[in-house]
Amino acid sequence: MTLIVGEDRGSCPVTLERQVAVRALRSFSLLTLACVVSPLPLGAQPADADYYVVPIEGSPARGAADAPVTIIEFADFECPFCSRVTETLRRILETYPGRVRLVFKQNPLPFHTNAQLAAEAALAAGAQGRFWEMHDLMFRNQTALGRADLERYAVEIGLNLGAFRRALDSGEHRQAILRDQELATRLGARGTPSFFINGRPVRGAQPYDAFRTVVDEQIAAAGRLLARGVRPRDLYDELTRGGLSRAPDPPPSAPTPPRQREDPSAIYRVELGTSPVRGPETALVTIVEWMDYQCPFCQRVQAVLRQVELEYGERVRIVVKMNPMPFHDAAMPAAEAAMAAHAQRKFFEMHERLLEAGAEQALERTTFDRIAAEIGLDMARFRADLDSHAHRSAIEAEQAQTVRLGARGAPAFFLNGRKLRGAQPIEGFRRVIDEEERRAREVLRRQRPRPGQLYELLTRGGATEPVYLPADAAADAPAAPADADRVYRIAVPPTSPSRGRRNAPVVIQEFSDFQCPFCSRVQQTLRDLESRHRNRLRIVFRHFPLSFHQDAMLAHEAAAEAHAQGKFWEYHDLLFANQRALSREDLTRYARQVGLDMGLFQAALDEHRHRAEIEDDIAASTDSGARHGTPSFFINGRLLQGAQDLSAFEDAVDAALRAPR
Repeated sequence: MTLIVGEDRGSCPVTLERQVAVRALRSFSLLTLACVVSPLPLGAQPADADYYVVPIEGSPARGAADAPVTIIEFADFECPFCSRVTETLRRILETYPGRVRLVFKQNPLPFHTNAQLAAEAALAAGAQGRFWEMHDLMFRNQTALGRADLERYAVEIGLNLGAFRRALDSGEHRQAILRDQELATRLGARGTPSFFINGRPVRGAQPYDAFRTVVDEQIAAAGRLLARGVRPRDLYDELTRGGLSRAPDPPPSAPTPPRQREDPSAIYRVELGTSPVRGPETALVTIVEWMDYQCPFCQRVQAVLRQVELEYGERVRIVVKMNPMPFHDAAMPAAEAAMAAHAQRKFFEMHERLLEAGAEQALERTTFDRIAAEIGLDMARFRADLDSHAHRSAIEAEQAQTVRLGARGAPAFFLNGRKLRGAQPIEGFRRVIDEEERRAREVLRRQRPRPGQLYELLTRGGATEPVYLPADAAADAPAAPADADRVYRIAVPPTSPSRGRRNAPVVIQEFSDFQCPFCSRVQQTLRDLESRHRNRLRIVFRHFPLSFHQDAMLAHEAAAEAHAQGKFWEYHDLLFANQRALSREDLTRYARQVGLDMGLFQAALDEHRHRAEIEDDIAASTDSGARHGTPSFFINGRLLQGAQDLSAFEDAVDAALRAPR
């Protein structure tokens, strides 16, 4: 079996195979794909362990050359999981000074557009003795890995910029990267990050304790070899002697039976208990969310949930339950912090701040304590709850509940008992909510329940384990309705901010909110898309400030005035780079920074000169019949919602280019 951190349908799934692999890792027995056929020296790797000979070949290394443990990492500078695991590796090096060596090998993945150039930049920095400084900078700035960014980092760490540029222009390090990639393929390490600890494979951004388990085991094995007289500098060769040089071929697979398909209309009985609730008990639709604060898809879907609350108001309520994934090392502590805040009636204040901290990879005890103090918790009680794990058993009970219901991943939702998995777009929620509203109104008409009794009636007799369609029905069941082919008629105002050719064959109208974190996140994807298509795209910015973002409207008015003075895109970039600082004072500072006429700028804000054009943008979307949140993109009139990855935009642009005009 393999343990790979992956993404599936916008959720972080937990499969049975993954759970078994995690348990195996913690009990010192990693992958057992093949038997070792050559005898091993006494005290080296166990005879039943799968391990590999992984040559170091001059790759960048951090730590003592004669350390008893060598961790070889295959990574991609644009991979978020590679970034996340850097803190774990730093802790390992600090915990085992002089006993662990970290070796870095390049494996830029083809769907990460900046990864190859970033890998070349790292090796170019390494040629000047600054590999690890560049490594750390790039992982801290994963959304800014364009050529100009890399050159800026080169200057920042003191490289000879001329030599650095020549290395990138000539591609002198590409062969070394290709060798690393070919080695990764031979060893079966196709995903990132992948590790070999003294030859023992560890897949994915595992938590600290998982690494520590294998490191301790290998230190013990090295100690036995040292006792037999092996020299420290020969430990790595001895510990990997007789290992595999390539991953074994998988056995031929038997034909798999047709996959069972769950009944999308099944109603499940989901107990609410004392979970945090936002919204009235008279709501027609109750949405139960299982979430993980370290899961990027749980973070991403929050904008959709806010849009749901905005559209449906008091007709919906949201109940939050915890499902921290075992491969997210900070998820359980964050869940405990959230429930400790819930015990003091401050759950949602903590919840929102933890989501922000998760997006910044800052889920740690000092962060929890700081947030608790800022939202006014009783700190002695809060710290005591965390120290004693007072809420862990309740969290584990919620995890057990979601396993029973067959919704192991995060995020997972039940809408009046109807299962909805993953970070769905707004249309997925609307479809089920609208159906459930009709069902709830019928129950109200027929039974006239007391306030608070409606949800109980709607889920009474519901299933407590997955409900599957019969095999013949599953094959013929229609897919969820899609609106992907609808073309919305939204005229492009001649005065809207835009970039690209006016007569480009593909026009992307971006409806965005300067205070929306997902709008910020997608900007690099748009730049990558433009660099690939150059003269074939025109991007038009449309104002769409959401009402629950208190600073958004003024920020859009300020951006509109910057556009009137010919500095829209410079100002646009500053706003997205400083989303937490959008007060009037901040907006004024950015205006000075880009060189606006300050008299005109202040007057425009005082008199709300641009409010009407912003409201016109909002109305243009509404009048078209489109219902969406932010960011949303109309690509030649077809709607693409959310901060999608580059491949989704590529598919949409390709479809637009193929469509008859």
